[in-house]
Amino acid sequence: MYKEKTDLNLMAQNFMEEARLCHEKYLIKGNRNDLDNAVDNYIDAIKYNPNIPEAYYRLATLLWDKGEINLSCAIEQCKSAINLSPHNPNARIYTAYFLEQAKNYEEAEKEFKEAIKLSRLKSARPRLSLASMYIDKMHDTNINPKDLSMSLYYILSGSLSIAFDLPSVKMLYKNLKKSTSLLFYDVLGNIFEKTKNYSMAVKAYDHAANSTGREELYYTKIGDINIKNEEIQTARNSYMKALEANPYNKDLLLKLATLTQIYFEEDINTSIDCYSKLLEQGEDRPEIYYELGHLYLKKEDFINSINAFKLAIERDCENPFYHNALAYALVRAEQYDDACEHYKFAIDKNPDPEWTSIVCQALASLYHKVYDDIDSALDMLKTAIMLDRNNDEAFQELGDIYIECEDIDSAIKSYCESIKINPKNASVYNKCAMALWQKDYLEEAIIAYHKAIGINPDYYNAYNNLGVIYLDGICNLKEAKKLFETALSIKPDYVMAHFNLGRAYEKSGKKIEAAKYYQKALELNDIEAEMDSEEIRNKLYSLFEV
Repeated sequence: MYKEKTDLNLMAQNFMEEARLCHEKYLIKGNRNDLDNAVDNYIDAIKYNPNIPEAYYRLATLLWDKGEINLSCAIEQCKSAINLSPHNPNARIYTAYFLEQAKNYEEAEKEFKEAIKLSRLKSARPRLSLASMYIDKMHDTNINPKDLSMSLYYILSGSLSIAFDLPSVKMLYKNLKKSTSLLFYDVLGNIFEKTKNYSMAVKAYDHAANSTGREELYYTKIGDINIKNEEIQTARNSYMKALEANPYNKDLLLKLATLTQIYFEEDINTSIDCYSKLLEQGEDRPEIYYELGHLYLKKEDFINSINAFKLAIERDCENPFYHNALAYALVRAEQYDDACEHYKFAIDKNPDPEWTSIVCQALASLYHKVYDDIDSALDMLKTAIMLDRNNDEAFQELGDIYIECEDIDSAIKSYCESIKINPKNASVYNKCAMALWQKDYLEEAIIAYHKAIGINPDYYNAYNNLGVIYLDGICNLKEAKKLFETALSIKPDYVMAHFNLGRAYEKSGKKIEAAKYYQKALELNDIEAEMDSEEIRNKLYSLFEV
C-alpha cells in the first residue's frame, strides 16, 4: 500500500515538473500548445495526488487565460490550494490576484498582506502586486490619500526587498531578456515598415518568429504587411501559421474569417470554423451568428442557416437586418408563412428607406409567385416605390404583374419609369418592346428592341423578338431572317429562333428550308421545352398538306 502511494506521488511530481516547464515556456513564448500541455499536466498531477496546492492555483491561472473558467471558479480553486497549505504565500498571491480582478479589493488586500507576512524578506512579489492593486482600486473608485500613500509604500518596500527574492530576480531577468529581444525585432520591423521596405520587414519578423518562439505575434505582423501589399494568398497563409501557434486568438480568427469571406468565397468551411471557434470562447455576439447564417446559406444548409439567424435574433431581437436574413433563409427552405412574418417585421422597423424598399420587393415577389396574391403583391411594390422612387427593379416587377393582368398600358408606364431610372437595363427595354408590340406601337417597339441590342449585343431574345415584328408586323422577310440567324449564331439551341426562321422560310415559299428549321426546333424542344411541341408539329405537317 505504501509503495503504491509512493508511486502515485512520484507520477504526480513528474507531471508537475512537465507542467512547470510548459507553463514557463508559455509565459515566455505565448505559444498556445505550451498552454494546453501545461493544463493537461497539471490536471494529471491532481489526479495522481490531489494534495498539491501549486497545481490548483497554477491551473486556475491557465484555465482563466483560456477563458474556460470564470472568476468565481478561479477564486474557489485558489482557495482549495490555501485549504491544503494555509502557509503557502503563492496560494495567497494567486487568490488575491483573482479577488482583485473581481473588484473585491478588501479581500484581495487581506490575502496580499497575508502573503507578505508569510514571505518575510522574500516578499517582493506580493508587495509590488499589492501596490498595483491600490492603483487599480483608485482608478476604479476615487483617488484618496490613504491608498496613494500605501501604493507608494509597497512600491518602495517591494523594490528594496526584490534583492532577497531570488525567484523574482530570475523571472525578472528572463522577462527582461525576452522583452529586449522582442523590442529589438519590433523596432527593426517598424523601421522597415516606415521606410516601406516591406520585404526586409517580413524577413525581420520571420526571423523573430523562429528565434523568439512568438509565431503568433510575428506571423500576424507579416500577414498585415501582406494585406497592405495586396498579397492576399500570402497573408492568408501567414494568418494560418499564426493560428497554428494559438488556434483561439480571437483577433486572428476574425481577420482570417473576414479575409476568407471577401477573397476566398468558395472556402466556406474555413470561415465557419473561425466563427465557431469564436463562439467556443464565449464571443456570443449576434454578428457572428449573422455571418454564420450567410455562410450556411451559401452551402445551402438551410437548417443551420435558419438556426444561426434565429440565434442572432435572440441576442438582438429588434434588428431588422437579422429578420430579413432569416426571412430569406426561410424562403429558401420553403417555409413561406414564417418568412412573411419576418419580412413584415423588417419592413415595420424601416431602418433605411432604400433598404426597406428592397425588402418590400422581396415580400411582393413572395405574394406574387408563391401565394398568387396579385393585390398584395401590387400594394407591396407600390410601397417599395413610395419608399424609394429610384428603385428601378420595383417598377420592372410592377410592369411584369401588369402584363399578367393584361393591363398593358400600366405595364408600359412602369417599364418606362424603370428605364428613366436605369437606362442601361436591356431586359426592361426588351419587356417594354413586347408590351408596345402588343399595343401595335410598331415603331416604338422596334426602337426599344434596338436599345436592348445596343446595350447587350448578345441579347438573343431581343434579336428573335425584333425578328417577329419584321416577320409578322412589317413583312420584311429578309430583315427577319437576318435577325433570327443572328439570334441562332449567339444561341444555336434556341428553339424559338429555329421555329421563327422556319416560319420566315415558309412565308418565302421555301418549304424544304422551312421543314429543316421546324424539324430542328422539334428536336431541340424535347430537351429545352421552350414551347408546345404540338404547335411545331402542326406547322411541320401543314407544309406538305394537299
